[in-house]
Amino acid sequence: MEEVKLDLEKTHGRIINEILIMFTSQRLKIITNNFKQKLGEGGYGIVYKGELEDGLHVAVKVLRCNLSDQIIKQQFESEVNTIRKTRHPNLVRLYGFCCDEGLKALVYEFMENGSLNKFLLNSRKKNLVGFKQLLNIAIGTAKGITYLHEDAADHIIHYDIKAANILLDKNSSPKVSDFGLAKLYRRDQTHHPTVGRRGTPGYAAPEMWLPFPVTHKCDVYSFGMLLFEILGRRRNLDSSVSYSQEWLPSYVWKKFNEGAMDEMMAALRIDEKDEGIATKMAMVALWCIHHRPEVRPLMSSVVKMLEDRVVIDRPLDPFRPPTTPVRWDLLQNVGGNIPSASSASSNWITPFSRDNSYASSASPIWITPLSREDYIFLR
Repeated sequence: MEEVKLDLEKTHGRIINEILIMFTSQRLKIITNNFKQKLGEGGYGIVYKGELEDGLHVAVKVLRCNLSDQIIKQQFESEVNTIRKTRHPNLVRLYGFCCDEGLKALVYEFMENGSLNKFLLNSRKKNLVGFKQLLNIAIGTAKGITYLHEDAADHIIHYDIKAANILLDKNSSPKVSDFGLAKLYRRDQTHHPTVGRRGTPGYAAPEMWLPFPVTHKCDVYSFGMLLFEILGRRRNLDSSVSYSQEWLPSYVWKKFNEGAMDEMMAALRIDEKDEGIATKMAMVALWCIHHRPEVRPLMSSVVKMLEDRVVIDRPLDPFRPPTTPVRWDLLQNVGGNIPSASSASSNWITPFSRDNSYASSASPIWITPLSREDYIFLR
């Protein structure tokens, strides 16, 4: 095991000047006891538990060998390029990599409590986590995303914020992980073309399914969907409950709009002492999932709202259809002067507009609300 400057010119034609630990495939076999203990897996790789010589536990993500060389290259470069540039307590830390023939792997810090997904869906575990701790998890996650969007050297969009990609350490502090879909952009680049479909259905913003440039607000939408799951301590789509509660975001909006939050609290089994936190989470989540990206707050504003540093205004209907007809002729050239939603309809201007002036200058009026089924099952 040695510290080197990672030089991808020899492997993928790109140079990365950063000191990381280079592991050989043989070393990883020893560290993981021949890849014995699996921690989890996703579409692009399997994660194993390992232990370094000094006793430090690590998580070893091995990219799937059945994927094409091009996919492995993209995943490897994306994760290394992104995470090597970040340093934040709410982002998982990369220790090193393996780039041997036949084995591409990434070595991360080990998170004792696993993913937030397991906490929310495990009936035994979720009852052990109080709402104050859930709020702290939400705030820590929001701070990690804020760093990616606003404080990192490069503008970073994660593209896959979801409960499975939020890891918890031994103190249940959250860290954003899995940067396989993340992309780095220049600070002066506000709208970004998407190549292929990114994100996870149910978390991905509606604009992600359309062939037009997106902004960092797609991560805000995904965080909003995550916040609903934290609030409900369940998946957003749950067929085991009554139909009216099956799609949690629309159920929460309905009860909020009717002034019947007490019914929501009862349905989600939220104690009276936690109702203040739950109401705050619900309002922030509703702001985050608005179908118009320019209406969604910045992640730094989300942090302020969750920390009670600003007053949370009443959310707009996140599913409300546009008041302006779609002008497809204006969409032929997305680099053209597309009128913003705020200029076309003043009632879309929000307290966050001043933070979003650069994004709303080319706001996508082509975005329309999708049904519950579209959010989940669109492929």
